[in-house]
Amino acid sequence: MKEVIDVIKVKTGSKFEELGSYSRLIAVGDLIFVSNTAGRNPATKEMPEDPAEQTLQVLANIEHALSAVDASLGDIVAARVFIPFAKDIDIVMATYAEKMRGINPTLTLTSPPLGSEIYKVEIEVTAYRGVSKADVKEITITHNNT
Repeated sequence: MKEVIDVIKVKTGSKFEELGSYSRLIAVGDLIFVSNTAGRNPATKEMPEDPAEQTLQVLANIEHALSAVDASLGDIVAARVFIPFAKDIDIVMATYAEKMRGINPTLTLTSPPLGSEIYKVEIEVTAYRGVSKADVKEITITHNNT
């Protein structure tokens, strides 16, 4: 007999989710996928112009979605950061690092065009519920050039 896995699909009410027929987050058991997320404030519908402010709003939006399935930023195991303008990379990544320091997920950073020039950053993450409470061992590897 197959094991039944709980699947939860989270919507935020965003017109973009309806237009594109997607969920903000899907949890398949403890594995959680969060869609590429922009820095629009869901309460005011405004998008900050400042890349650092957008980054903080993106992470707040992701954190809010994760909380709907009893997860947190600390459960993120992989992140993909999309920064369309090379001039914004340093400030976006410094702001991202402030929030993600100690969590240290894998990271992919790329600079593709996004849906509008007002978007300075979008972030997509994969999380695993409970990782934030796990006993984590960190190792550092080096390359021997001999």
